[in-house]
Amino acid sequence: MSRIVNIMLVEDDLNLGFLLVEFLESKGFSAKLYRDGQTAFTGFQNGNFDFCILDVMMPKMDGFTLAKKIKIINAQIPIIFLTARSLKEDKMKGYEIGVDDYITKPFDEDELLYKVNAILNRSHLSNVSGDNIFQIGRFRFDFPNQSLEFEGLKRRLTERESDILKILCLSKNKVLRREQILTAIWGENDYFAGRSLDVFISKLRKYFSFDPTISIENIPKVGFILQDSSD
Repeated sequence: MSRIVNIMLVEDDLNLGFLLVEFLESKGFSAKLYRDGQTAFTGFQNGNFDFCILDVMMPKMDGFTLAKKIKIINAQIPIIFLTARSLKEDKMKGYEIGVDDYITKPFDEDELLYKVNAILNRSHLSNVSGDNIFQIGRFRFDFPNQSLEFEGLKRRLTERESDILKILCLSKNKVLRREQILTAIWGENDYFAGRSLDVFISKLRKYFSFDPTISIENIPKVGFILQDSSD
């Protein structure tokens, strides 16, 4: 990273909070601890944070409310929720707000670090200033507008389809390992994310079926290659 990533940590358990600050700073981050939602929101308004780790159940302002307010100020900032509950309703509520991931207490510090790094990698992928328009054979892929154009006909891609296609394009004609894609897009390399990836790859193959110079080759137990023989 070109500069230190500034993390806002909001946790009302001071023992856990201090431990996490010490851990994050030992891994090269800058971390500032707040113990309630209202103080944290004031700190966010006056600070310059790149990432937020929020407890859900907090005094004065809960994590859901705080996340909503933060997203109004900066819709792109990554947020991870720390929660003692793993209810589906809570997770859906968080994802609707735009939270990137959840960690259920108790958790391993290395799990937190893995998720933070995965989200930062994904955010970097989405925020690259150049290389946002790609020519793939006779297709034109417009990443910011999530569109794939073939001879004047446009198809609107989903956000996940766009993210996967972009990371393939950035490594066009080169092997891209499965775990690289899964970590960058899903933030984790597990069975269910792997199955989802295979479904999205199948969809992208269908989209490119109109151009025989394009293929997405599967390298068993390794990854994929976006092959463009028109280059």
